[in-house]
Amino acid sequence: MEVKIGVQHAPREIVLESGLAAEEIERTVSEVLAGKTPLLSLTDERGRKVLVPADRLAYVEIGEPTVRKVGFGAM
Repeated sequence: MEVKIGVQHAPREIVLESGLAAEEIERTVSEVLAGKTPLLSLTDERGRKVLVPADRLAYVEIGEPTVRKVGFGAM
């Protein structure tokens, strides 16, 4: 699952591929926004952990990864 995280006062968003289902990611984000935990903590497919303070979250976008087309061809 592709996750895009917008962080306040940061010019770029954080993009990661997670092995979790969309429902699990949504539940984690909801708990952070409800104040149950102070940090949003997600692990990507390579085992790297991303930590974002709850008060700095601007948005979280959850969706299927997009496949990029490479090469020349008819559209």
